[in-house]
Amino acid sequence: MKRFYQKTVLFILSFILGFWGLIACNPSLKIERPQPLPQDSLIQVYFNQNQAKGADYTDPYRQINRPGDNLEDILINTLNSAQSTVDMAVQEFRLPNLAKALVKQAKKGVKVRVILENSYNQSISQFTPEIVAQMEAREKQRYDQYFEFIDLDNNKIITDEELNKRDALTILNQGNIPIIDDTEDGSKGTGLMHHKFMIIDGKIVMVSSANFTLSGVHGDFDAPETRGNANNLLKIQSSELAQIFTEEFNLMWGDGMGEKKDSKFGINKPPRSPKKLTIGTSQVTVKFSPNSSKDNWEITTNGLIGETLNKAQNSVNLALFVFSEQQLANILENKHNQAVEIKALIDPEFAFRSYSEGLDMLGVAVSNNCQYEKDNKPWTQNINTVGISNLPKGDKLHHKFGIIDNNLIITGSHNWSASANFQNDETLIIIKNSTITAHYLQEFERLYNNSTLGIPEFINNKIKKDDQNCPNLLETEKQDNETKIINLNTATQAELETLPGVGKQLAIRIIEARQTQKFTSLEDLKRVKGIGENKSKKLEGKVSW
Repeated sequence: MKRFYQKTVLFILSFILGFWGLIACNPSLKIERPQPLPQDSLIQVYFNQNQAKGADYTDPYRQINRPGDNLEDILINTLNSAQSTVDMAVQEFRLPNLAKALVKQAKKGVKVRVILENSYNQSISQFTPEIVAQMEAREKQRYDQYFEFIDLDNNKIITDEELNKRDALTILNQGNIPIIDDTEDGSKGTGLMHHKFMIIDGKIVMVSSANFTLSGVHGDFDAPETRGNANNLLKIQSSELAQIFTEEFNLMWGDGMGEKKDSKFGINKPPRSPKKLTIGTSQVTVKFSPNSSKDNWEITTNGLIGETLNKAQNSVNLALFVFSEQQLANILENKHNQAVEIKALIDPEFAFRSYSEGLDMLGVAVSNNCQYEKDNKPWTQNINTVGISNLPKGDKLHHKFGIIDNNLIITGSHNWSASANFQNDETLIIIKNSTITAHYLQEFERLYNNSTLGIPEFINNKIKKDDQNCPNLLETEKQDNETKIINLNTATQAELETLPGVGKQLAIRIIEARQTQKFTSLEDLKRVKGIGENKSKKLEGKVSW
């Protein structure tokens, strides 16, 4: 009776804390919730923090009533329709209900295969006291949360029965589901197996920014106010797209849990170009990472993002977990100088680090041990529409999406970073469809309307300290600028004007010329009015393309 009373009190308290936490962190809930948007018939979009009317569910593990799409249920309901195959590749998997659904399908004769990142291919029962003692603080916190989640009777001891009910990997292993990770190629793992997709019957593809965990989907088990890291999920019905994803899956799978060690991860995969296809009324492009660092940047996944950003005529809206790719920031600066409106939200953990391109967009730089990031380039015409979204404490902005001109969406698992580009197994998907993009725009506006924009005070203080404690910093920056090679295809007008003999009007003509056709050599510059043989020679060694 006493335990029942304690559980009842805990439930009521959790509900109250969750409700008021949600209201406090989401002022938009105090006004009328938006109407649900129409979905495309073949490509549906879901958000675990969706605020539209009707997007409500009860968190199955914390029993909290909350707004949002239940991403786990959407995955389960889709795979429950499987008749022959389910392939899942996800970095981290900790959702027991989804695990049970996979086992149930396998018992019906459906062929189920699972690929994980090696760091997360461990049941909690495999963590010895020695391993736990060596964990870093953040890792230990995650372990403690998961332990509490599995320890149903809260006696600090996890039994086999509790493992079979709550530990997703134990459930899969008990159900004889074959699982491999990125060490199946015989290595210790290179980069991250960072995919988050599922393929059903070679007909349906589920692509997400979310890891299949409580914090990725529902919220932290020990924090009722959390609503899960802000994530999105696409459900796409297309046999052609499913075949493309199956080819990627099979490269990683090899012979599965076999002896050949023929799985391929990371840069060991053969080169894969973007695949373009039409799904209903949508134009879709898919690209898998990584590329070799020896490849030209333009043919990489980040290069494809850059190519897509360059199509912007009116607006670019970004909601990114990480933004550290300098060349993408340079492209955005060019678009800004062409009067394209740019807004960006970055997760607070990464928004103001020294390598964050959010700082460039705000027009400032901070050092790391009195050194700027290589090729760092704060915008000369900075913007103040960059910042962080005020999510419930504990939740992260985990999206990786960009919206171009309200009819083109970039999304997937691929963070906008060099690591994602050159090391990790990642998915990037680009969709041209205004109906689909409208969902992402509504999510962006929700986040942006409850955000803090501009340069925070602690960054201003850091800049002042840099000025005081790093006397050679400005001189180093000046020298870097003097020796910097200017890329003719990505440079801003201001950068072009630093070149010998290039003034404002000539810089504008160079930008106009590259919009028609990219420069591929120094000789190409001669097609720009005002650049002849003599001026071309002066630019030799100072420009690239």
